[in-house]
Amino acid sequence: MRKEIRVCGFGGQGIVLAGMILGKAASVYSDYYSVQTQSYGPEARGGASRSEVIISDEPIAFPGVMEADILVAMSQPAFDKYTDDLKKDATIIVDPSLVIDTGKFDPIRIEFTALAEDLGRKIVANIIMLGSLTRLTSVVTEEAMQKAVFDSVPPRTIDLNKKALEVGFKAADDARAALTK
Repeated sequence: MRKEIRVCGFGGQGIVLAGMILGKAASVYSDYYSVQTQSYGPEARGGASRSEVIISDEPIAFPGVMEADILVAMSQPAFDKYTDDLKKDATIIVDPSLVIDTGKFDPIRIEFTALAEDLGRKIVANIIMLGSLTRLTSVVTEEAMQKAVFDSVPPRTIDLNKKALEVGFKAADDARAALTK
């Protein structure tokens, strides 16, 4: 099993942190190898940002994503920039408030930012996204993701981040149900 995952958006959305948490969930709290790489524009906050994670049950010889199995986009510029090397059957998840034009793609749409605002903290949109990504793809277990999140956020924010993960899990269920209608 080898999964190549790309999470992208604006700088300041916690894209790099999300990738680090996903990699930690795979390598520390699951029995997988993982590697995480990142890039962001010189303007950092507001510029295009991406985090790539490879998860495998075998050692990873090359750390770069060749063809992403999974893409999560949290901004239109990032979506436009990072969809050129997806696998034919890639799972694509977008925040539809921020990614309007998906062209030839028919992604799963989850309102990560709006759901975070409902929790009173826009900053947890990345954690909601990780919950949805985990539930939709099973690249790591929900328990491993929860442990990785709790290990990666300030202790005083654990309750908020726990709620954010739960919101992400439910949003994935709702999105899956909408697809089957």
